[in-house]
Amino acid sequence: MKTPEQKNKELVLNAFDTLFGKREYAAAEEFWSDDYVQHSRHIPPGREGLFGLVRSLPETLRYENQYVIAEGDYVMLYGRYSGIGAPAASVVADVVRIEKGKLAEHWDVWEDEATRAESAGDAPMFGDEFPPGR
Repeated sequence: MKTPEQKNKELVLNAFDTLFGKREYAAAEEFWSDDYVQHSRHIPPGREGLFGLVRSLPETLRYENQYVIAEGDYVMLYGRYSGIGAPAASVVADVVRIEKGKLAEHWDVWEDEATRAESAGDAPMFGDEFPPGR
């Protein structure tokens, strides 16, 4: 039997794949609450703000998840968004609160992915390799 945290991790990963990967907006509505609260400086308010942003991004948009952690009703994803038309991919910590089986609230921390030349720590920010230089 799965723990609530395991179920929440699966829910959020499926939601992100449906919206960012498959871009199936009608299906994605089943994952996001009607009263979804957005705390990001990059994303307009509510579910429609998020969906509108994704619709405006190039079809090359890609989300890759590296880590997922859950505690109670909160899930944190550590991933990379690329193909959004920016010079660098963005490495992001997304925090989502689950309520009644839906994504109800979201916070994030964004940072451009560093190349080897830009990395003071000489370790990649995502995965095992640095991105190609810009």
